[in-house]
Amino acid sequence: MKEFWVYTGLRLLLFAAAVVVVGAIWLAVTDTANVMWVLIISLVISGTASYFLLGRQRSALAHRVDDRARKASAKIEEMKAKEDVD
Repeated sequence: MKEFWVYTGLRLLLFAAAVVVVGAIWLAVTDTANVMWVLIISLVISGTASYFLLGRQRSALAHRVDDRARKASAKIEEMKAKEDVD
């Protein structure tokens, strides 16, 4: 589960950084910040950035999820085989 929290934390950190940067740029260009547009633009930017910057963490998370799924499937098959014998 560590991989999940690391990946999620980094995604949230990227989003927060994008909100700060986009909000600062928006305020520098205009006098008022439209919060909805700042959040939407930040979401797009952080999503794109995370695709490129967090590939290693995403891969580790995917590997962990795959391992857990394989173990669960093996356990289910083992229980089915045991049930068929009885």
